[in-house]
Amino acid sequence: MAELERRAATAAAPATTPPQQHAQQTDIEGLPAMIGRLSDQVMTLVDAKLGLVKVELKEEAAAYGSKIAMIAVGASLAAIGFALLNVAIALFMARLFFYSFTPPVSYALGFVVTGVLYLVIGGILVVVMKNRLAAINPAPERTLEEFRKDKQWLKKEL
Repeated sequence: MAELERRAATAAAPATTPPQQHAQQTDIEGLPAMIGRLSDQVMTLVDAKLGLVKVELKEEAAAYGSKIAMIAVGASLAAIGFALLNVAIALFMARLFFYSFTPPVSYALGFVVTGVLYLVIGGILVVVMKNRLAAINPAPERTLEEFRKDKQWLKKEL
C-alpha cells in the first residue's frame, strides 16, 4: 500500500522538485513505515507480555496443584483414622449410656454424640482452610505491574 502511494506521488510530482519539497515528501513517505514499525513493536511487546502471563499462571497452577494433591492424600489418611477413632469413641460413649438405656439405644446415642462432635470439628477446619486459601492472591502481580509500566511508557511516547 505504501509502495503504491509512493508511485502515485512520484508520478504526480513534477520532474523538477525543489530540495525543500523533496525533504518534505521523504518525511511523508517515511511516516507509514514508522507507523508500521511501531505497530510491529507494539505487537511484539504484547506477545512478550502474554508469554509472561502464561508463565506466571503456569507457576501458580503448579503450586496450587501440588498443594491440592497433598491435601487429598492427607484427607484420605485422615478419613481412615477418623473412621477408626469414630468407632472407638462411639463405643466409649455407648458405654457411658449403657446403664441408663438399653444396649441398642446406648450404642445409637454414642454414635450420634460422636458424629455431632466430629461435624463441629470438621466444620471449623473447613472454614479455617477456606480462609487460608482465600488469602492467596491468584492474580499475576508481576505481569500486571509490567502492563502498568508499558501503559505509562506508551502514554509518554504517544
